[in-house]
Amino acid sequence: MAYSSIVLDHFKNPRNVGDIPDADGVGEVGNPVCGDIMNVYIKVADDRIADIKFKTFGCGAAIAVSSMITEMAKGKTLEEAMKIKNADVAEALGGLPPNKLHCSNLGADALHGAIKNYLDRKAGKVISLESEREPHHKQKGGEGCYCPYCQKKVEEEAPLCLFCGAEIPHEHDH
Repeated sequence: MAYSSIVLDHFKNPRNVGDIPDADGVGEVGNPVCGDIMNVYIKVADDRIADIKFKTFGCGAAIAVSSMITEMAKGKTLEEAMKIKNADVAEALGGLPPNKLHCSNLGADALHGAIKNYLDRKAGKVISLESEREPHHKQKGGEGCYCPYCQKKVEEEAPLCLFCGAEIPHEHDH
């Protein structure tokens, strides 16, 4: 699968690049397999994302995903932005090749991490840049585990998905 014209546009002309020095929330994620690193910075006003920027070190798909996630989240309430999922980002970009789907995971995870960081700061909790990922899904009936990002079957305790390279959290009972 080739990159869509939307992916190419967001790669060649990324929106919202940079950082926000006095950001209300910061989300930072990375993929140890491919080396992509994304940082998302948000400013919040009246429970809405008033401004959002990103800095990404990664491939063209990672940059396009970062650009798209900022466009999708800008102006939304925090609740609406938290509902943006990995698949939504990939769909908005007109699809991604299977070996690049993990980039959409990073974008959504970085956005969610920035929002959670903001909420933690607001609540006076210890500030952490560790983003929480979507939960790891164990198939009903205990027949195996599936990557929450690409939905492929993975080994029960695999730390990384062999298909998309995403880190797999194992926070469920076995």
